[in-house]
Amino acid sequence: MNRRTTRTAVSALAVLGLALGLGACSEAAEKAADQVDKSVGESYEVTYEVTGKGIESIDYHAGDGTAMAPEIVSEKKPTTPWKKTVKLKGIMPPAVMPVSLSPADLTCKVIYQGKVIKEAKAEQAMAGGCVAVSPVVG
Repeated sequence: MNRRTTRTAVSALAVLGLALGLGACSEAAEKAADQVDKSVGESYEVTYEVTGKGIESIDYHAGDGTAMAPEIVSEKKPTTPWKKTVKLKGIMPPAVMPVSLSPADLTCKVIYQGKVIKEAKAEQAMAGGCVAVSPVVG
């Protein structure tokens, strides 16, 4: 084989490989899009739990709004232990964010079907709260 034939064959194989790779990628993207479409129509319940002292407020996703812009509900000066069960839609992430004057004993949890899917304690709970991935995705 001469160099030109070799280059042509290698180029053809590269194009074929790229086409097959892109086909696989678009197939995976299509499956992911189908899963998201299916998940968007589903709903699920989670229970938020917060314990600790000196809690000023608890913000949480309660199910209104959209997955990308969920409405945040706020409870001021709640008594602890605090627990709230909410119904969320599709890919909306469950989230509870406590604010405490005494973060040392602060704990937050997100519970789905009896299992803790997210937990944070002390400074971690104060800094970011408990935000989980929607359990219906995936």
